[in-house]
Amino acid sequence: MKRSRSFSASRRIIELDLDDVAFGGAGVGRLEGKVVFVPLTIEGERVQAELIEHRSGFDRARLKRILLPSIHRVGPVCPYFGRCGGCDYQHIAYDHQLELKRHQVIQLLERIGRIREVQVSPAAPCANPYAFRNRITVHAMEGKIGFFEKHSRDVVDVEHCAIAVPAINEELKELRKRGLRDGQHRTLRGLDVPPTFTQTNDFIARALVDYVARQVTGDVLIDAYCGSGFFGHALAHRFRIVVGLDWNEPAIAAARLKANPNEEYICGDVSEAIASVLEKYQPQTLILDPSADGVTGRVTKALLSKPPNRLIYVSCNPATLARDLSRLLNRYRIIEIQPFDMFPQSAEIEAAAVLERM
Repeated sequence: MKRSRSFSASRRIIELDLDDVAFGGAGVGRLEGKVVFVPLTIEGERVQAELIEHRSGFDRARLKRILLPSIHRVGPVCPYFGRCGGCDYQHIAYDHQLELKRHQVIQLLERIGRIREVQVSPAAPCANPYAFRNRITVHAMEGKIGFFEKHSRDVVDVEHCAIAVPAINEELKELRKRGLRDGQHRTLRGLDVPPTFTQTNDFIARALVDYVARQVTGDVLIDAYCGSGFFGHALAHRFRIVVGLDWNEPAIAAARLKANPNEEYICGDVSEAIASVLEKYQPQTLILDPSADGVTGRVTKALLSKPPNRLIYVSCNPATLARDLSRLLNRYRIIEIQPFDMFPQSAEIEAAAVLERM
C-alpha cells in the first residue's frame, strides 16, 4: 500500500542510529528498513529527530537532540552554523571531514559509475580550513544581508563569514554600513581576485596545479573549460603549445591578456569545438575542468574517437565525475583519483582523476 506524505503524531519524533554520512552532508539512518537523512549528524551517533519529508525511496528528518554523540563531533566556530546554508560540516572535526570526503568519492564511483578497485588517495587538506574563501555572494532581503538558508530563499543576516578571507569580511562590514536593496545580491572578492571565474580557495588551488603539473605529459596541452587560463598559464612552460577552450568571452579575453607566446585561447562551446581541436592539435595531454554538470555525450564521443595519451579530469562534482569516467573506460584506464578539500566545512568535493589511454 502506498504510504501517505503525512505522518501521524506518534511517528513524527523518532530515535535513530546513524551509520553513514551521504554525499551532500546528511547523516544516514534507517527506520523500518527505509533510509532517513538527518543533516548536522555524524555516523555512529544516536539522535532524536523529527520526520519532515516523505519520499518513495527515503525520508528526511530534522535533528532535535543528540542522544549519543560521535567522538568526531566538535563545536562549530560560526554562530550562524545550522541556519546559514553555506556550511555543512562545522560540527565535524577536520581530519574526519577529509576521511568522509574520500569515502564519499569511493561510494559514488561504485554506485554511479560501477567503478571499483580504483586508487582513491586521501583527500588533500586545506592549510586553512577557515578563512580560505576568496569570494562570497551575499543577498539582501527584509533588511538582512547574508546567505540563503539551506533549501530556502530566506536570508540569514550575517555580520562575519568564518570561511571568508579577512579582506572579504572587511568588505562585508562596509557593505552592511552602506546597505543593499532587497532582492539584490553582491559578490565580494579578496584582493586581486578577478571578476571572471577563479578557484575559490587559493591554498588548494596551488596544490591542485602542482598535482596536475606532475601528471601532464608530451609537448601539446589542450585545456578544455579553461576559464581565464588557470591551468594553461601555470603549465605553459612545460609545453610547446597550450590551447585553451571555453565558451565564456570575458574569461577568454582575460586569458588572452596574460597569455605566453605559446598559448592560444579559443572562445567556443566545448561540445561543439572539441572534436576539431583534438584533430588539429593532436595533444598528448587533455585537461577537462567542466562545471558541476560534467561533460556532454558529444565530448565523450570525441574523446573516445581520438583519445589523447593522458586525460586529467578535474571535477567539482564527484557524482557526474563517476558518470563520465564510466563512459570512458573502454579507451582509458584510471591511474588514480585525488580528492582535494577545496571547500572545507562544506559537503562539496573537488577531485582530479588521471586517465591513461589503453
